[in-house]
Amino acid sequence: EADGRVLAVPLVSEIQVPGFDNSAMDGYAVRTADTAQPMAQLKVTQRIAAGSRSREVLRAGQAARIFTGAPIPEGADAVVMQEEVQSLPDDRVSIQTVPSIGQCIRRRGEDIALGQLVLEKGCRLGPAELGLAASIGRAELTVVRKPRVALFSTGDELIMPGSMPPSELPTGAIYNSNRFFLSAMLQRAGCEVTDLGIVPDQRQLTIDAMAQAASHHDLILTSGGVSVGEEDHVKPAVQALGELHLWSLAIKPGKPFALGTVRGINQHQAHFIGLPGNPVSSFVTFLLLARPFLLKMQGVQQLMPRAMKLPANFVWARADRRREFLRARRNQQGSLDLFANQSSGVLTSVTWADGLIDLAAGQTIQAGDWVDFIPFSEWL
Repeated sequence: EADGRVLAVPLVSEIQVPGFDNSAMDGYAVRTADTAQPMAQLKVTQRIAAGSRSREVLRAGQAARIFTGAPIPEGADAVVMQEEVQSLPDDRVSIQTVPSIGQCIRRRGEDIALGQLVLEKGCRLGPAELGLAASIGRAELTVVRKPRVALFSTGDELIMPGSMPPSELPTGAIYNSNRFFLSAMLQRAGCEVTDLGIVPDQRQLTIDAMAQAASHHDLILTSGGVSVGEEDHVKPAVQALGELHLWSLAIKPGKPFALGTVRGINQHQAHFIGLPGNPVSSFVTFLLLARPFLLKMQGVQQLMPRAMKLPANFVWARADRRREFLRARRNQQGSLDLFANQSSGVLTSVTWADGLIDLAAGQTIQAGDWVDFIPFSEWL
C-alpha cells in the first residue's frame, strides 16, 4: 500500500542482510586447502538446504552439498557450482576447478549493515524500496499524507465525453480532455484528487468555486482561464481571494501559467496553480512546474527529471525568444525525430512522442546537433 508514497522518516536497519554467510548458488561447499589442484576428490558428508541450521563442521577432505541461500558450514571457505563438479561412487565428488577463497559466498552484512541508513526521508517508494524495507523486517512504513488537490476546468466550450455523441457536438464545443490526463498525472504524483468538474466562464461562479475548494484542499489546480481574454476569470478570482505570485512565463508551450495562494470560506489557505487551457500547454506545464511543486509539498528530495544528450535527426530553424519544449521521440538509430506539428493544441504530439527536447531561448537545431532530451518516463 506504500507504493508511490513518500517516506516521512529515515529507515534504519536493525539487522544485517544477509544475516549469515550463505551460498550464492547450488553446488558444493569446500575448503580451498583441499582443492588447490584441479580434480581433487572429496567425500560428501552433509547436505545443506536453504533454511537449514546445520552445525556440522566441514573437515579436511570433505565437501557439503549446498543450495542457494543455505548457510555456509563452519570450516568451508568457498562454494563450487554444481556444473564444475563431477559425481563419483560412494558419495564422492571430483572438483574440476580450483576455487578461490570466498568464491560464490554471500557474506554476512554485505548488502545491509546493522544500523545502516537504508532509505532516506523524502524517498519516493517504489517496488524495489518496498522489497528493501521488507528485507529488514519492516511490515509498515511511515509516509507523508497525500496532498489534497481540487481540480477543475473552466470554459463554456467544454463538453464532457459521454454526455453527447460527436455527431451532436455544437459548433465551437470541444470535449474536455485536460480533465482526464491531469487527474491521472495528479494521482501519479501521489495526490488525493477531488474533481470539481467544469466551472462556467462567469467571474462570481469562478470565485465561489475557488473559495469552496480552498477550504478543504492543499492545492487548487485549474486548466484554462489564465490568459488575458475577457472571458478568462481565473486570474481576477485568485486576486479577489488571495494573491497571485506569478503569472506568465517565457516558455513555449505554456506561457499563461499562474501561481498563487487562495483563502477559503473558512480562511484556510490553499496553494493555487493555473495551467493553460491548450492541452499540450497544460500537459507540459504540469510536468515542468506542477509536478515538482507537488513533490516538494511531500518532502521529496529528487524533484527534477534527468535529461540525456541525444543527436537530432531534424532541423529546427525557428529560434524563439522563449525557452521551448519540443515533442520528439527516439528512433532505432538512437537519434531524435521531431513531431511535425508543434502546436500547443495538438495533443497527438504527446502520444506520438516519448519525451521533450529542452531548447534554450534563441537557439536553433541542425541535424546532428546534440540536444537535451527528457523522456516522459522520468516524469510518469
